[in-house]
This record gives sequence, C-alpha cells and structure tokens, in this order.
Amino acid sequence: MSVSTTEALSSGGEATFDWIDVRAQARAKAGLARRLRPRQADSTDLDLASNDYLGLARDKRVAGAAAAATLKWGAGSTGSRLVSGSTELHAELEFELANFCGSQSALVFSSGYAANLGALTALTGPGTAIVADQHIHASLIDGTRLSKADVVVTEHCNVDKVRHALETRGKRRAIVVTDSVFSVDGDVAPLNELHEACRAHGAALVVDDAHGLGVVGPGGRGAVAEAGLVRAPDVITTLTLSKSLGAQGGAVLGPSRVIKHLIDTARTFIFDTGLAPSSAAAALAAIKILREEPDRPERALTVAHDLSYRLKEAGFQVSTPSAAVVSVRAPSPEQAFQWAESCRTNGVVVGCFRPPSVPDQISRLRLTARADLTEAEIERAVRVITECAASAGVESRPR
Repeated sequence: MSVSTTEALSSGGEATFDWIDVRAQARAKAGLARRLRPRQADSTDLDLASNDYLGLARDKRVAGAAAAATLKWGAGSTGSRLVSGSTELHAELEFELANFCGSQSALVFSSGYAANLGALTALTGPGTAIVADQHIHASLIDGTRLSKADVVVTEHCNVDKVRHALETRGKRRAIVVTDSVFSVDGDVAPLNELHEACRAHGAALVVDDAHGLGVVGPGGRGAVAEAGLVRAPDVITTLTLSKSLGAQGGAVLGPSRVIKHLIDTARTFIFDTGLAPSSAAAALAAIKILREEPDRPERALTVAHDLSYRLKEAGFQVSTPSAAVVSVRAPSPEQAFQWAESCRTNGVVVGCFRPPSVPDQISRLRLTARADLTEAEIERAVRVITECAASAGVESRPR
C-alpha cells in the first residue's frame, strides 16, 4: 500500500480529494481559475458576452411563446423522446427547422452538445476514420473521443491536410468534422472545398452550424445553406437553438435515412429527457420572426464589423469577423481576466477566453455582436474596452 493511500485511509477520508486543491492552486497561479457569476434579471450592463446574436432571448414574442407552452404542456417534457417526451411542438419544430434551412429532415435534442455527441457516436465507430479540424467545438471533440473511431486532427482550415488524411486513412468509412463558424475568432470554414474533398474520397461531411444559423446565409439560414450544401446527400448539419434563436436545445439536419438512424441509435437522443416544450415553442417563435424580419442577420453582421473596425483603429489585435463573433487578443490569461473584470466593473460584459478553452492557447476577449445593439451602445462598448485595457497592462497602438 502506497504512502498516499495510507494517509487517505488514516485521515477518515479527509485527504481523498486533496489532489483537487493542488490542481486548483495551480490553475489560480496560471490565471486559469473560473467562477460562476449569477446575473440579475434587471441588470443594466451592456451584454457583449452572450450568444444572443439576434436579440431574441428577451423578445416578448419568443418569451411569450415559451410561457404559453409551459402553461399548456407543463414545465418539462416528462421523459425521453421515445417514451413520453415528444409533443406536437417537437414535431412542428423539426418540420420548421428542416423547412427553414432547406434540409430533408431534422431531429431535435435537448442541447447542441447532445446533438453533436449523438450524431458523431451514431455515425461512426471502430470501422470509421474521423478527420477533424483542430478548432472544433468541445462537444465535437468529446464526440470523437467517444466514437471509438480512428481520429486524425488536422491543421485549422487546411483542406490539403484533410485530403491527405482521407487518402491515407486505414478505414473504409470516413467523416470530416468541422464547425461552420468557429467559436473563438468567428472565422468560417471552407465548406465547399471540404465537401469536394469528401466527395472525392467517399466521405461524409458533418458541419456544426451553431454560430452560423441566424447570422450568415440567405435570411440567416446558416453557412451550410450559404454554401449550397443543405440538400447534399453526404452532408449532416448540427445546430443549437440557444444562440440566434434565443431558446434552448439542439438539432441534427440531413437526409431522412440519417435522421431515422439517429432515432434508432443516438444514445443522447434515446436515453435523454426530451427538450422542454417551452424551449421548443420559443425556437418556433424565433424562426417565425426570422422569416418576417430577414434584416436581423445583416444587422448582426454590420455590428460585428463595426466593433472590429473601431477596436482595430484603437490599436488592438482584432479578428475580422465573418459572422457575429469578434475576438480581441490579450498578452496573457491573467491580463485577459483583469481586462474583462475591469470592463464588467464599468458596465460592459465581455467574454474572457483562456486556455484550455482556446485551441491556439492565446487568451482573448470574445465579443458577440447583437442585431439590437444601438450606435450609442457600440460607442460605449469600444470606449470602455479601450479605457480598461490600461488597467490590465494591455498596450494599444492607435492607427
């Protein structure tokens, strides 16, 4: 018996989780400690951290639909989709999602995370090779880990590396996995080139369009629609309902036979409680608004470009957005945290992305543009971010 085991036994269990304290101290020293921040319903802070790109989460039409569904159907779905958790609302939402995006069929999950896990694990296995972009969402990464497939991670947005991985794979079946809009810097994947590589090598393409839906594509129908790939028989799209649609939940879109396969085999669908009726109703209301107000996606893009341009002019290293995400680089995790804290103290809430949440290990502020931001709010955001940089020791070089 080891010394550590003996100490744990003699301590009456008190020492069992001492290793957690050691790791917590190491994270704090590296500036990587995290904490929950409950927000107030009546907060007056300017929100540049959430993914509410179209400003629909608090829209009375969306919230009202959720409230009405709760009164009609109850607070929860009461069970898994295959038992008691499927309502008429779920069926309507799946129809509307497929119809709006132009896909053949859709399947709704309780979250975007569950949708990605379910799709990857059900469509792969020991006889499959997965070729994944190194910047994909954590949920896709976890899906590849659970898949039992051979996994090759390729350099970010490098189609040549993808082609090579497909050519040299040792498995008959293959799937290429990518985000459409990457969540850290907001850059867009070369979907058409990736699809050409997949088609040439008999592989499927799985695209997480979480940050594309509602912002890019015709009428906000997403990056897959913009690339003209929605009806392709070898392309699968995963979505979240919690960003542009302001609700909760996730979905997989694709050929009907793929969706039927997921119903039969996706564990995060079969064994998970279904999406709450209130969230399904909220997403349905948001899709209706998108149809009626197609200028919202364009406004979100305009705000993103405006934020990016003004912050570049102020002398910061800022990404050029292809969607609603704008990132501003920071010299270190500690300075990124201090910068974000100072902004929050001054009434502007921004995202603080640090390792391990960033695949390139570069810390940054992550700003999200919203279609409902006013010119005055944009000016306020730029002013606060600029003024708070100095307090965090972040230098800017105005042009």
